[in-house]
Amino acid sequence: MATGQELDLDKETFLARYWQRKPLLVRQALRDFRSPVSSHQLAGLGLENDIESRLIEQAAGQWHLHHGPFSRNDYQRDTPWTLLVQAVDHYLPEVAALRDLVDFIPRWRVDDVMVSYAVDGGSVGPHYDNYDVFLLQGEGRRLWRLGQFCDGDSPLLPHDELRILGLFECQEEHVLEPGDMLYIPPGVAHWGIAQGECTTFSIGFRAPRLSDMVSRWVDRLLETMDPDLFYSDALQESVTRPGEIRPRDLERALAQPQGALDQEVDTHWFGELVTEPRYEPGADGDDLAEARALLEDGAAWVALSPAAKLAWQQESQGMVVFANGESREFPDSVLPCLVDLCGNRRLEGDALAAVLADPASDELLNYLLEADCIYVE
Repeated sequence: MATGQELDLDKETFLARYWQRKPLLVRQALRDFRSPVSSHQLAGLGLENDIESRLIEQAAGQWHLHHGPFSRNDYQRDTPWTLLVQAVDHYLPEVAALRDLVDFIPRWRVDDVMVSYAVDGGSVGPHYDNYDVFLLQGEGRRLWRLGQFCDGDSPLLPHDELRILGLFECQEEHVLEPGDMLYIPPGVAHWGIAQGECTTFSIGFRAPRLSDMVSRWVDRLLETMDPDLFYSDALQESVTRPGEIRPRDLERALAQPQGALDQEVDTHWFGELVTEPRYEPGADGDDLAEARALLEDGAAWVALSPAAKLAWQQESQGMVVFANGESREFPDSVLPCLVDLCGNRRLEGDALAAVLADPASDELLNYLLEADCIYVE
């Protein structure tokens, strides 16, 4: 269990030299590490209908992908295979605690903790990701081969769903044992192969596409633009070829939208984008009513939901709180509540009493309940 432990890592050096630049192997990043989830528990999660799981096997030189939920018989195979269970941190608090290891990076950048189990020789093939990932070895040993930097032009093997590289140039390799951690930045080819049975924890980071960021920004801009503004050419000159779009026409056409883009627009779109949940929140009206009743009756504590996506940003007056893709403005008085909740993941005792005594902070808790970001006991 990793709660209370810290990575054996110089964080400032890591961010300055390695983050989004090059891989880093940290031997015994967590000393005496014991996996918080067994292979049997992981196999059980793969049987659940509402948990995303995949199984990848290599047979007769071909890669095959199967989607869960699985049955016990699906785990009886003669070929090397790997089980991948997504967002295990949403279901097991012991796995959610692993996210604290990377709290020196903004929490809204973290996506989830995927856990993989593989039999001897099991692998998902050589590939690259578009996001940062920390690979923490849980049980057993896994050989990791690191290769070239890749991009959208890198050749892939033909497959409808798997993105397996058609060319892999191994540049270094390492065998990870329990407690070892390997950081891999976006675009770096990597290939993990189990040496005997093993489990690996993948702490993955969220990286919104630039196209999505532009889309959100423009959408917000359009909400504030005057729809009665039109293209104008008050300095139009007489033309001799009326069908031609001249360079000066293009300059005018580009300058006018550019001027519109330069106007101020609120930046809430970014917080809403990076806190959007991958999976739909599960709270319903009955849950909310019960939670509010507990708060009024003197709840023992309020805790951050394992799947919660929560962030905030300061503004000139007050602040904006982002919860699972939604946003709402609050006064500065709610800041201690947010810091405490995000830092300790729960409010209890005097801290909870102080929050409930402040009307704005009390309203914040109601907002977070509606967004399925907290629960009450």
